[in-house]
Amino acid sequence: MSSATAKTNTALRRSQAVPFLETHDLHKRYGGVHALKGVNLKIERGRSYHLLGENGCGKSTLIKIISGAQRQSSGQVLIDGHERSDLDPIGALEAGIETVYQDLSLLPNLTVAENIGLTEQLVEGHGRLVRPLKVGRVRETARRALEVVGLPDDRAFMSTPVELLPIATRQLIAIARGVAGRAGLVIMDEPTTALTRREVSHLISVIRRLQDEGTALLFVTHKLDEAREIGGRGIVMRDGEFIEEIDVTETDNAEISYLMTGRRLELGRYRAARSNVDAAPLLEVERLTRGKGFEDVSLTVARGEVLGITGLLDSGRRELALALAGIAATDRGTIKLGGERINVSSPAAAIDAGIAYVPEDRLTEGLFLEKPIRDNIIMSVIDRLRGRFGLVDRRQANELTERTVEDLKIVAPDISASVSSLSGGNQQRVLIGRWLATDPKLLILNGPTVGVDVGSKDAIFRIIQDQAEQGMGVIIFSDDLPELLQNCDRIIVMRDRRIAETFPADKVDEKALYAAMGATARIAGAA
Repeated sequence: MSSATAKTNTALRRSQAVPFLETHDLHKRYGGVHALKGVNLKIERGRSYHLLGENGCGKSTLIKIISGAQRQSSGQVLIDGHERSDLDPIGALEAGIETVYQDLSLLPNLTVAENIGLTEQLVEGHGRLVRPLKVGRVRETARRALEVVGLPDDRAFMSTPVELLPIATRQLIAIARGVAGRAGLVIMDEPTTALTRREVSHLISVIRRLQDEGTALLFVTHKLDEAREIGGRGIVMRDGEFIEEIDVTETDNAEISYLMTGRRLELGRYRAARSNVDAAPLLEVERLTRGKGFEDVSLTVARGEVLGITGLLDSGRRELALALAGIAATDRGTIKLGGERINVSSPAAAIDAGIAYVPEDRLTEGLFLEKPIRDNIIMSVIDRLRGRFGLVDRRQANELTERTVEDLKIVAPDISASVSSLSGGNQQRVLIGRWLATDPKLLILNGPTVGVDVGSKDAIFRIIQDQAEQGMGVIIFSDDLPELLQNCDRIIVMRDRRIAETFPADKVDEKALYAAMGATARIAGAA
């Protein structure tokens, strides 16, 4: 055996024996906040891992340290057995760590190819772009990565500015950028948030391919069923500490939720048979139509009823939600609330009529992140709080905010804390609280628990049920089928921009709903 071959075999055996990444006794402090408390973990090549825990448990802090975005206060980071505790973002990329953040971090004015291919040249230039730019190489890198994630690799698509593409396509482009460098570890933060079932299934096939090539995958996710479908190991964190490593395929949701929260949560139906649901409809929608968005939609919602509406991304459900909220104009059809015809030609008109709408993206569509909790909650009723001289009555504003914080169990130091300082679940409750402050007759929730943990989901579900108990009509637009099955009286499925079928929520399962949606993708846990 030649010396070169012997060295290669030795290096191969060592790479197989040594984890790609390890952390030893990792701590992170922000002033008086101890965000990470002695975290130890091992990431091996060719395996999938899921970072599980409530918002605020330290998941984001951990991946920021691993990806070089932040430095730990103490402890070690090892890559291929070598200490790399001085990582910065470029150093992490050079070491083979790619991160796809939840906000995608794409440059909207650059093309698809530029967004995918420039990272490679940034790494080569140690953070500086090589001049002149190697355009041909950018395209070749992009073409290879687009093939992996199943997106078009023709010149027209690669030359398209990212800002012109739908959010689901941008999500896949961000993932393509992550795999373009043939990394040893790809970290994905909530990668399926904007994807349909078909795209999720495709992403899972991409993950399998990366694993076969020896890449490790680390997912930050709240979707336990998707974690189970992907398979691999679950790394459970709570209050900044490593709790336990589990096999996600062999541990049920109840046990995972308990490890994450330290308490037993309701995992069955929150919605029991309700005697307070009126026979007379509160909301009546008749043959509502909007261009290419949806057509001839007719539905009703009773007082005290929770109606779910679902469908694939192109089914028209999102456009219908925007129309009912007054954000998107309709071409024809009628809407009645409480027996009276209403004109929801604008969000203000919808609010005046008694409709409150909680948007699907709280960060870009809903909250003023740097403003205090108080300002965010009173925003919808600020005119009601003005005194004789047009000034906001601070006492009334504080009382309303404090009552909302107490009723919705929002965890915050005080009502002057900025919303950006709160966990995702508490941010969502602030947003819901803002619209409940308008005393609506009908509450519309679009993806109410996107990006929140199981503990916060439990709190939000109880808020929904409480409002229905008090006689409010509720519509939940969501592609999270367990969420709808747990909370609704009826579930409407949209397909091809129309209502396809309506089911009683206590007599249907996910498999039947997916079939009605026209989804042919494999369903986790389905026979």
